[in-house]
Amino acid sequence: MEPGSVENLCIVYRSRDFLVVNKHWDVRIDSKTWRETLTLQKQLRHRFPELADPDTYYGFRYDGAGYRGPPAASHPATTDPLPHARFCHQLDFSTSGALCVALNKAAAGSAYRCFKERRVTKAYLALVRGHIQESQMTVSYAIGRNSTEGRAHTMCIEGTQGCENPKPSLTELVVLELGLYAGDPVSKVLLQPLTGRTHQLRVHCSALGHPVVGDLTYGQASGGEDQPFRMMLHAFYLRIPTHTECVEVCTSDPFVPALDPCWSPHTLVQPLDQLIQALQAAPDPDPTEGGPGPCSPSTPLPGPGQPPPPPAKPPAKPPETEAQRASCLQWLSEWTLEPDH
Repeated sequence: MEPGSVENLCIVYRSRDFLVVNKHWDVRIDSKTWRETLTLQKQLRHRFPELADPDTYYGFRYDGAGYRGPPAASHPATTDPLPHARFCHQLDFSTSGALCVALNKAAAGSAYRCFKERRVTKAYLALVRGHIQESQMTVSYAIGRNSTEGRAHTMCIEGTQGCENPKPSLTELVVLELGLYAGDPVSKVLLQPLTGRTHQLRVHCSALGHPVVGDLTYGQASGGEDQPFRMMLHAFYLRIPTHTECVEVCTSDPFVPALDPCWSPHTLVQPLDQLIQALQAAPDPDPTEGGPGPCSPSTPLPGPGQPPPPPAKPPAKPPETEAQRASCLQWLSEWTLEPDH
């Protein structure tokens, strides 16, 4: 497969307020280390040099009407060191697929509220080890940080030795195809995270005994992950229904034999296009402040041959509290496009 480069950035959605890119696998969003020669931030700077502003610390300056050039002399860049362009969410280094960038602070704030109110719909494609017997399941293992020596920066399920502060986590899983990868049994699945824990999909698949193919952290420990050229997890579908526009993208499926001859499907369980049509037709989840708890499904994936569930009655939306506003402002000070040094 073609390796990532500065030039091969794929834009799948663009408006005045948002960009959505199809991130290459094994590319970091940004990095503070000089050793990182390729990041998504550098790809964006290369593709959109007209948006770069050398007078700002981070190299970008946006506002609600787009780029307006360098700051006025009476307002030097040092008084506003943060750019207004922000990554709206994360994708792991090894994960490919749809990632949204807000191009101004107002857009970043509206996207933040969609995530906070759990109105964002995301679905991932994955190849996982083994043939999953059930065609659909809900995975509900609580996930916490792993404090075991040698496992820093990894996560684990509740009950695992060294699991700290496990939090409720939900993932909907639908099996699409069964087949072989390099001769080993593999299932192709569609995953919908209903919560947003770190490494949630990878941890849940591993806890089921079906780790993601190519996952060197949560996968097989016996050298069985030498064959894949990448981790087989891809952010396939994304919808962020902001109050000004609905950012909705569906990327191409990277896990097809034409792109990777090691993958040989032999049994179709559920057509992918039917599931995506159901997600696209489903109503956007309503704000859940004061409504269902943090593990309440928003728009669960329908099972084989099932229509999408009917919309729930909208709950009342209380006013934003000072604590919530402070949380929003804290978020807006993070997830920036880092300087290209």
